Amino acid sequence: MSGDIARLIEIMAALRTPGTGCPWDLEQDFRSIAPYTIEEAYEVVDAIESGDLGDLKDELGDLLLQVVFHSRIAQEQDAFAFPDVVGAICDKLIRRHPHVFEAGESLTPEGVTAQWNDIKAAEKAAKGAPAPASLLDGVPLALPALTRAVKLQQKASKVGFDWNDAAHVMGKIREETEEVAEVLRRPDLDPKSLEEEIGDLLFVVTNLARHAKVDPEQALRGANAKFERRFHHIERRLSEMGSSAEAASLDEMEALWSEAKQLEKGAKAGAAPKAADVP
Repeated sequence: MSGDIARLIEIMAALRTPGTGCPWDLEQDFRSIAPYTIEEAYEVVDAIESGDLGDLKDELGDLLLQVVFHSRIAQEQDAFAFPDVVGAICDKLIRRHPHVFEAGESLTPEGVTAQWNDIKAAEKAAKGAPAPASLLDGVPLALPALTRAVKLQQKASKVGFDWNDAAHVMGKIREETEEVAEVLRRPDLDPKSLEEEIGDLLFVVTNLARHAKVDPEQALRGANAKFERRFHHIERRLSEMGSSAEAASLDEMEALWSEAKQLEKGAKAGAAPKAADVP
């Protein structure tokens, strides 16, 4: 164990020492810090998206703290400690990569995934874990909805319950879009029915992303960032004109949205757009 890791474990132990430790840290348990663990994982992703390696270093440290925190709580319960966590993942990586650590065959990335899943299933069977009641068992409820949808679809696909290609999914998207429109046309609009139909539409769009080998969570994060970027342009340009988003008309904001879009296209092409191209 490196000196830095040992120091981190010692700091965590000091924070959790009754009488001299931190009151906030002392009152935490697995459940109470679980939301922070999820939050820190997302902040790592944000740092990656921003391309800021200094920020990524800090966020990875925060995520490591979560591992140390959970490990310390477990150690206090005589369950396991941080070295056990490290040992377990080292053993698992070696066990599930026989093509690297043993004289194995050369595999494609898809072959590696299949092998990993087969070994994982064998490990569960060896532990005497009961066979899943459903093929869809084992997909955590706590996952983001888009990610969970992909995993459910992947499991169903293993037994052939899937469309053959993305073109078939596009037809289903059109069908689900019309069902949303049908609910919206009803004079007695039922919010619950609308929520259900929009949910069906989102699920099928997620299926399209899976067939297109696009991570829907990543795609939506990109769309969110694009929306923020363009809306910030609207606010900045309105401020330059002595106005604001609150005072501007929809037409004015849409024109500035188009301007932001043109500027982005020009930047991607490696040249600034001509004045005539900007509304």
